[in-house]
Amino acid sequence: MPQKSLNILFIGDIVGKPGIEITETLLKNYVQKYKIDFCIANGENLVDGKGIDEPSAKRIFDLGVHVITGGNHLWDNWHAKKLLSSNENVLRPLNYPQENAGNGYVIFDLGEKGKVGVLNLQGRIYMQPIDCPFKKADWAIEKIKERTNIIFIDMHAEATAEKMALAWYLDGRVTALVGTHTHIPTHDARILPKGTAYISDVGMTGPYDSVIGMKKDIAIKRLIHQTPYKYETASHDIRICGVYLLADVETGRALKFESFVYPEF
Repeated sequence: MPQKSLNILFIGDIVGKPGIEITETLLKNYVQKYKIDFCIANGENLVDGKGIDEPSAKRIFDLGVHVITGGNHLWDNWHAKKLLSSNENVLRPLNYPQENAGNGYVIFDLGEKGKVGVLNLQGRIYMQPIDCPFKKADWAIEKIKERTNIIFIDMHAEATAEKMALAWYLDGRVTALVGTHTHIPTHDARILPKGTAYISDVGMTGPYDSVIGMKKDIAIKRLIHQTPYKYETASHDIRICGVYLLADVETGRALKFESFVYPEF
């Protein structure tokens, strides 16, 4: 008999070595606690806070993560293009021009447990002027629903309003839409009226004695001097951020949704 529900875990933006190490230490605890069937992580900042490569992705996949999502910082590491071209379970935002390497969504087959669609999108407000995430979502959802009603979206965006608007636009058509990119966990995890789980930002998995993962002094100099400084990942006050989702396999609706930060603030 097919499984009726799925336990899904999403880990927010993993930043550099500190983020990878706390994920390696603590992920198994959440997998056991929630009896996770399927795990996703945002990995656009795995390599020193900028981009992704094959060794860093392997460390995350070796933990049992099924799909790694991305964002604008994927392109900061040249090795990301090779990885995106060779591994369909590493995603880049779908609404970048199609000539770019990689895929924007994947349908992961869990065998008897069913299939899960994961879609990666990126916002346009205060970010690159790429294709419309609303129209790309419409197109992708139609394709994914041919094979599964479970659709999980990582919406990588700067503006809360854009994330929230997309969630209301897709309410009832996708299982969950979670925000990433701003690295600050928000306290608005909820299920919308038609069954879509939503949070404005899952938060960063990495060093919080920082400016969104960067050493404080460097971030301050960049803002005061208004000139570039080399990004350096901070190393203290490491926390893991994520969300847990219980999804109805048949309808695709979210049944339970909660966020976590550890250690808590």
